[in-house]
Amino acid sequence: VQLQASGGGLVQDGDSLRLSCAASGRTSSNYVVGWFRQAPGKEREFVAAIVRYGFFKDYADTVKGRFTVSRDNSKNTVYLQMNSLKPEDTAVYYCASAPSATRESWRYDYWGQGTLVTVSS
Repeated sequence: VQLQASGGGLVQDGDSLRLSCAASGRTSSNYVVGWFRQAPGKEREFVAAIVRYGFFKDYADTVKGRFTVSRDNSKNTVYLQMNSLKPEDTAVYYCASAPSATRESWRYDYWGQGTLVTVSS
């Protein structure tokens, strides 16, 4: 499975951005897709995850109410809609896939290359 994250960019405080994670190769809509982020000098942290048919979604407390994860299995694509962005959301965002829902990054077996989101104040 190959994952390609895209949609990052430079935005201002309060703006919105939508990230995409496109899967190719031995894709399967059985997989959970998670979003993680890593800010400069900090450890990678969980952001959100969505299960196969989207009936279960999980969010980190820091983004709950501002970010929305969704998926279109017909396009093998998962989205992360980010609203009310803050400077502290600045990070490289990664998507990854796992066989079951989890916040633990080590349980994700395939990773995209990351896309940079910069939020200016």
